[in-house]
Amino acid sequence: MKHASTRAHQLASLFAFCSLLVAAASTCQAAVPGITGPTFNLVATEAYTSQPDGATIYSWGYGCASAPSGFLPSTGTCPTMQTPGPTMIVTEGQMVTVTLTDQLPRAAGNTSIVFPGLNVTASPATSQPPTCVTNIPAPQGLLAVEAAPGCSVTYAFTPSKPGTYAYYSGTQADLQIEMGMFGAIIVLPSAVPAGCKATPGEFALASSAYDNPNTCYDREYLFQFSEMNATIHGLVEAGKNGEPGSLNIATDPYQPQYFLVNGRSMPDDMDTPYSPAYPHQPYNGNPHMHPGDLMLMRIIEQGRMQHPFHFHGNHARVLARDGNMIVSDSDSVSLAGPLLFTTATVPGQTQDQIFTWTGQGLNWDVYGRTQAHTCNGVTLSAAIANITAPSASVTAQLAGKASGYTSPFDATTHEWCPDHGKDIPVAPPDPQAVANGLWYGGTPYLGLQSSNPTPLPPAAVVQNPSAGYAYMWHSHNEREITTNNVFPGGMMMMLIIDPPTSYIDEKQ
Repeated sequence: MKHASTRAHQLASLFAFCSLLVAAASTCQAAVPGITGPTFNLVATEAYTSQPDGATIYSWGYGCASAPSGFLPSTGTCPTMQTPGPTMIVTEGQMVTVTLTDQLPRAAGNTSIVFPGLNVTASPATSQPPTCVTNIPAPQGLLAVEAAPGCSVTYAFTPSKPGTYAYYSGTQADLQIEMGMFGAIIVLPSAVPAGCKATPGEFALASSAYDNPNTCYDREYLFQFSEMNATIHGLVEAGKNGEPGSLNIATDPYQPQYFLVNGRSMPDDMDTPYSPAYPHQPYNGNPHMHPGDLMLMRIIEQGRMQHPFHFHGNHARVLARDGNMIVSDSDSVSLAGPLLFTTATVPGQTQDQIFTWTGQGLNWDVYGRTQAHTCNGVTLSAAIANITAPSASVTAQLAGKASGYTSPFDATTHEWCPDHGKDIPVAPPDPQAVANGLWYGGTPYLGLQSSNPTPLPPAAVVQNPSAGYAYMWHSHNEREITTNNVFPGGMMMMLIIDPPTSYIDEKQ
């Protein structure tokens, strides 16, 4: 695998090689926050979103017209406008109703929602707001039944299979999607496949992504990619008070200045979910995991451009596209999706992938030579001694071939035992010289180390016990890791590998 010598890869190599997370970074985690149904009452309206360069951008979006049934994985907020729109979490086989009220500026005219991959029926809402100003509350648009200004329409569907789905405006879609009118639907399996956990992990939405025993997972993250042209947004703002339906803004040629993950640009996407700093951009994109975790990556391209999503640390196995699993023709169960290290996102397409990390391939002990630990019962001292004076029995145990061992991975720490006791082959850099805000580099090890010749401020004698690896996840298009042409920014975030003893609080 060859990479160009770009600023992104220089930074990525640095963080992938030797990084740890300290101080406030422990509050930057999130899973797939969303709202629960099966009845959802949404409104389409206007608000301003923010960018790291200080710009506030006039935008449209979906939000909650009334309080949702609940929030997952923990308590959150659902304003009347957010971008992306609220992530709706439902269950396979359960009837879902979504009522949409059009409160966009009058020049916008009608609006709607389309639900690709779902069999939807639509009708005028049973009760209309007093602001409804038309005798035709649910006109048929080109792609969907629409809500007229001030009026409501109800969509109903029963998802027949699990997966990740997109929803977005089907009315003047080139403009309304650009303005921010899109979101995600997560359909959970109705039953737990054999072999998966009986109950989901603490912050996982389900035990499996699909009705398939090969799709078990431990934690999950949603990545919605989009881009934004501030010029178009400014023209819409200038004309929003015109006659109903009068907005006719050219969306081509298209030259976006902002590239977003879950509605935010780096570094805002690494801040906490539901942060009051971004009242209309509640979702972040900052994945954390323990070694050996199976991370479900839910990926949606919500914009109009392809974005090459590049994740360092390992390849990911594609489970499905657009809710359709990729399985073997021979047994219809075995996974047949490709292994990718860059995902070419396609406008409107969703993908589900499984990613994991164990340290295999680094060729050194990821827990270090100063932190006492075992790997499949082999002590650190025995492993170190075996390097200079190989013992057939110890070597066999480390290779996972001794009696009673079925895997070269440790069942608890997920360490790759053939590297147990190996020292890092190069000298790590000075941790005080390698920094990006509160992100510090300086150790290639997981967890607490007994000594550190160049300790982190304020001159501690031991490393932070939650020290871990940081891998840059980003767009492989250099322009898309800028904010208004200033680097760093855009579609960039960090994957943090936390030691097994470090608690990952997905509510933060």
